[in-house]
Amino acid sequence: MTRSPQRSWHAVTLLILLASLPALAQSKLEDRRNWVGKSTAVSDDPRRVPVAPGPRGPEGSIVLRGGRVFDGTGSAAKLATVVIERNRIVALLPPEATQWPANARVIDVAGKTVMPGLIDLHTHLTYTEPNTPEEQAEEGESATLRGAERLRVYAQSGITSVRDVASEGTAPFRLKQWVAENRLPGPRVFAAGQLITGTGGHGAEGMWRKSSHDQPVAAVREASGPDDWREAVREQFKRGADLIKLASHYSRAEVAAAVDEAHTLGLKVTVDAETFYIQWAVEAGADTIEHPLPRSDETIRLMARNGTASVPTLVPYIYIFDLAGGYFGSTSRRFDFSKEANMEMLRKLKRAGIKLGVGTDLVTDWFRYLPNAYITELKQFVAAGFTTEQALVAATRTSAEILGMDDKLGTLAVGKLADVIVVDGQPDRNLDDLSRVSLVVRDGHVILENGRVVIAPHVPVPEPDPRKTVPGKEW
Repeated sequence: MTRSPQRSWHAVTLLILLASLPALAQSKLEDRRNWVGKSTAVSDDPRRVPVAPGPRGPEGSIVLRGGRVFDGTGSAAKLATVVIERNRIVALLPPEATQWPANARVIDVAGKTVMPGLIDLHTHLTYTEPNTPEEQAEEGESATLRGAERLRVYAQSGITSVRDVASEGTAPFRLKQWVAENRLPGPRVFAAGQLITGTGGHGAEGMWRKSSHDQPVAAVREASGPDDWREAVREQFKRGADLIKLASHYSRAEVAAAVDEAHTLGLKVTVDAETFYIQWAVEAGADTIEHPLPRSDETIRLMARNGTASVPTLVPYIYIFDLAGGYFGSTSRRFDFSKEANMEMLRKLKRAGIKLGVGTDLVTDWFRYLPNAYITELKQFVAAGFTTEQALVAATRTSAEILGMDDKLGTLAVGKLADVIVVDGQPDRNLDDLSRVSLVVRDGHVILENGRVVIAPHVPVPEPDPRKTVPGKEW
């Protein structure tokens, strides 16, 4: 018995669809929060690792009294008082209220704006500056010190969370740890670890950059084949990654394997890609796409349908075109490229309803442009059709959503972590006022006051008493 050509075609189509179902099912993020009850204390990062119960943050309370509160939800600013206990927001009171602990530190912020800390979703904390000696560029100790300097600058700019999307070796994880322990002033660090790309892919082009195969502190991990891409994801997870960063080039099978592995481990995936590689990443289930690089209208529709977010990062390309006239010598930038095209891409993404977060991608020494670089990025959002208030929501609530941290960060609400900034002005009406950040609270710790970074003072511990520490000795 022979089948008709039409029936044979239907059978083939059915087999193809059935074969694709497992991959489609695996592309969904396994959210570990669904398995952790509210009574279990977990780490304040996307890994959600169980931690010992008990108080967190510094002892005492801080009251920010009588300021304009822009809470990051999209509501208009209103007069209110914010009460912080340890590392949590515990009350939003009417401006005339005084119901706070008697020993609280009260700071009068009348005439100023209190708002959630800003978030930068695209940073590289350890990247080198021009003229950095080669031995220091590849040295883990120097990389960590570069990151410490950048953290201070971000903090001065009112940025209380950074997503580091590729840095040398274990440096971003050590920086994250020291900030969390308040041994280093700076924003929270959410680290991806190494950038994973195909052999000779973005960040590993030519012979100028060493990959992790021959240099353990490299910021780039070249991988080849689906199994190696999975292994590269697991390596970042082992080091402590809060998310996974992938970059073109890759095959469909490679990006699908990496996304599946990350999602199974409970981590989100962001991808630096262009043209058809973006569509392959979206089809594989990537959570976010970085940069305003070219993609088809079909890909944008697919992003909207899949709920794929975007971090457009227009500001670094503005600098590239202004300083160098173009992005030259890169095999991952083979397309027509301009500031105007980048702005049009941002407008397309907005019209499609894509969730848009804020990131600056300040490589080399561009972090020294802060806070103006961050303000310029927000102004691109306004030029694309956002209101000033909506741009600030993108910088706070929406960026927290993209991080997977919106249950803890991004808005001023009772129960949220105390990441709060005070601005001398009204940034919800004039973005340039963000250059006047006077107070920064991160995790309940004051890390910037009167525009100056605050370092916790050394508190001496008692010297050892030999009468208590030398066993068997009579005094």
